[in-house]
Amino acid sequence: MLPEHLQQQLEAGAQWRRQGRRGRYAPSPTGRLHLGNLRTALLSWLITRLQGGEWLLRIDDLDTPRNRPGAEASILADLRWLGLHWDGPLIRQSERRGLYSSVLSWLRRSGRLYPCRCSRRLLADISAPHGASPVYPGLCRERGDGWGVQQGRLPSWRLRLPPGLITWPERVAAAGGLDAQSQVGDVVLRRADGFLAYHLATAVDELCLGVADVVRGDDLWSATAPQVAVIRELGGELPDYWHLPLWRDGEGRRLSKREGGVGLASLQEQGLDAPAVVGWMASQLQLVPVGTRISCAELLQAVDLLALRGCLAARA
Repeated sequence: MLPEHLQQQLEAGAQWRRQGRRGRYAPSPTGRLHLGNLRTALLSWLITRLQGGEWLLRIDDLDTPRNRPGAEASILADLRWLGLHWDGPLIRQSERRGLYSSVLSWLRRSGRLYPCRCSRRLLADISAPHGASPVYPGLCRERGDGWGVQQGRLPSWRLRLPPGLITWPERVAAAGGLDAQSQVGDVVLRRADGFLAYHLATAVDELCLGVADVVRGDDLWSATAPQVAVIRELGGELPDYWHLPLWRDGEGRRLSKREGGVGLASLQEQGLDAPAVVGWMASQLQLVPVGTRISCAELLQAVDLLALRGCLAARA
């Protein structure tokens, strides 16, 4: 049984789900948003607003070594400039660590977690012949090495997944489903360096914030299974997932913060205003004709959810 304070948080999220649709946009403050990020924000906003729902803005800033000074401010400025206004206060994961830690402690006490001392190099060596991202083979599942420091290192904490297919409701991309043992592997929820893992925080937030629609790039499709596993451990209702085709450049490469993908600043320097940029992004998905100038509010009136989903599915 979950502790009472956690149960109350989950019940609050379930209550929000009963009251109406909630969507969220959850950028990491690791640099300026590029056009692919901003198009995802626009689509997330549209999908939520077309259902009469609330749109939340969450900053995923738990991985502090990757955060960049000024990145959060630039994210907020870009969204406001485009006319993508969120509901309620800004949510920062760094301010919710206590909640995530409480869930993590409960999972550990319940026997669902185990310590793992496998290094990234070891796992990379195991997977090298196959070339793909490593699926954890369960080397530490039954070792019982303890949770403390050994040879100067703490273990990571993994969630023990039962065998079977992990499925989720998918609205755009391929049907959601991965095999727990052969395609996912036991999920790290606390890293060996002590940082809480992305999958834990994301799953807890979807539940406790009552998120009904998760809209994000299809590069995160496979990351859904670990998050669904955590949600199921907590007995929560799954969101609907909308995994969108990525925006790629003329040579087929995905836009990237790391590689300085085109952002708003360069378009503003060319003299483009918000309606021109919104129209350009919408025309890339054939929601409006090329060359259309349109505000976010006007675009909301010009499309419906069925047509929007059809345009997205056609490009998936």
